[in-house]
Amino acid sequence: MELSAKEKVSYGLGAVGKDMVYMLSASYILYYYQDILGVSAIAMGIILMAARVFDAFNDPIMGVLVAKTKTKWGKFRPWLVIGTVLNAIVLYFMFAAPPALDGNGLVAYAAVTYILWSVTYTMMDIPYWSMIPAFTEGGKERENLSTLARSCAGVGSAIVTIITMKCVYVFCRRKNKKVLDNAALP
Repeated sequence: MELSAKEKVSYGLGAVGKDMVYMLSASYILYYYQDILGVSAIAMGIILMAARVFDAFNDPIMGVLVAKTKTKWGKFRPWLVIGTVLNAIVLYFMFAAPPALDGNGLVAYAAVTYILWSVTYTMMDIPYWSMIPAFTEGGKERENLSTLARSCAGVGSAIVTIITMKCVYVFCRRKNKKVLDNAALP
């Protein structure tokens, strides 16, 4: 059974959204924790390294869990839904550190939220990419769908970058205008 154009587009749009979230998190978490909250670069380096080492074990475990899942909704859909909802919640908390935290509490908060974000992202990422062999017959169709989805994922990443840079320009321009206006006052 060959996938319809609608199914291919839907799968590609999923990749756009998924990678928009990834790019937002990957690009701005260091800035937020280091420059806004004041977590040291050394602490953030250790947190990011620990998360990647943890991922080396977490990803295959998630793959096994997905492969062994048997529900009336299939093996992928439960993980996609659970992972996406939990990832959105953790993403919010990742960028909403309580203002009362400082020092070691802030480092612990950064570590826990970033690693939880990584786990919940894996919960939706592994089943997302694992679906390709499950609903394609192989060969050319599988290659085409993979290429389409990876291209769409790149578009999602680019969208976040472009929008963010436009926002930075607008906000910096407003801030600089206020600074210049205030400097002109006697």
